[in-house]
Amino acid sequence: MRAPVLAVGDGALGFWKALAEVFPTTRETRCWVHKTANVPGSLPKSAQRGAKKAIQDICNAEDKQHAEAAIRTFAQLYGAKFPKAIKEITDDQAELPTFHDFPAEHWIQLRTTKSDRVHVRHTVRLRTKVTRGAGSRTAALAMVFKLVESAQQRWRAVNAPHPVALVRAGARFERGRLVERPEAVEA
Repeated sequence: MRAPVLAVGDGALGFWKALAEVFPTTRETRCWVHKTANVPGSLPKSAQRGAKKAIQDICNAEDKQHAEAAIRTFAQLYGAKFPKAIKEITDDQAELPTFHDFPAEHWIQLRTTKSDRVHVRHTVRLRTKVTRGAGSRTAALAMVFKLVESAQQRWRAVNAPHPVALVRAGARFERGRLVERPEAVEA
């Protein structure tokens, strides 16, 4: 398997450590659905609605510069009273807007891990609970493989698949637009 260009995930530290070990060149970005759900949890109810709006402003920024400005605004609004909430955003500040370096057509899928593919995990979990385990490691791997193989027929295709080859070839994108063709990168 070739190294993925980008990995999207939540705060699962084991995932990021394993990714760095196995695919050190893979870039990271954080799941905005998880951030939007988790950060307000460290705030009182009265501040949660405004915080969610401020987090969405960061997520929906048109480019990295606007996202960084929105992060500064969020820190100014909530930093004095709620440092824990600010820390959850600023700790991942480098990774949160990484998706801006990819085609704009892909942003909706790169912002989150919450896609139709997530249902595969639930399918596998349900099947392993019903069968009460697969018996052996080999049987478990075979069962999971077959479940994922079956589920992939229902997956939604990536938006605008044509830029995928450009991303794989190392093309550079800014604000979601192609700025350099792969041939220019090599020169």
